[in-house]
This record gives sequence, structure tokens and C-alpha cells, in this order.
Amino acid sequence: MDKNVVKLNPCYFWDIDFTKIDLDTNKRLIIERVICFGNLSELSFIIDYYGKKEIVNTICSLNYIDNKTLNFYSIYFKIPKINFKCFIRKQLIPQHWS
Repeated sequence: MDKNVVKLNPCYFWDIDFTKIDLDTNKRLIIERVICFGNLSELSFIIDYYGKKEIVNTICSLNYIDNKTLNFYSIYFKIPKINFKCFIRKQLIPQHWS
């Protein structure tokens, strides 16, 4: 296990063996889980480790981000929502009346 992995909350990785997580091989998974469940200190850690450009590229390519998280990262990184794959997918799926 990478010594930097201990800076992340193991609860985010409930479905895999936390001791076998590698920051480089499991990059997309780590970014996705921290984006969805993490706090600001964990966000700053992954930005320092992977770089802002890599984080933004990964976030924009995710298939699903909930609306609040999407709004937060759109404002935080100053990225238009139209650049997020999950936002475009939501627009293409017809919604039924609620």
C-alpha cells in the first residue's frame, strides 16, 4: 500500500481491498471517489498529487456526478457544465413528469 493512500478515508473504498490501492494504477477510481465523497483537504491532496489538469480531465469524463457535485466543481474549477460528459448525458435522457 502506498504511504500517501492513508491520507484518504478508507470508507470511500468499501467495495475493494483498501490495502491494495495504488495511487497510480487506481487513479480514476481514487479521483472519482474523492470527488463524490471527499472533503476539501482530500481534494487538495489529490490536486497536489495528480495535478489540476488531470483532475479536470477525469471529472469531465465521468459518466455520472450528482447535480450538487457537478455545480460545485463547475464553479470551483471554472469549467462550463457543457464540458462535463455527465451533464450532456443528462440532457439526452428524456425525463418523465414527476
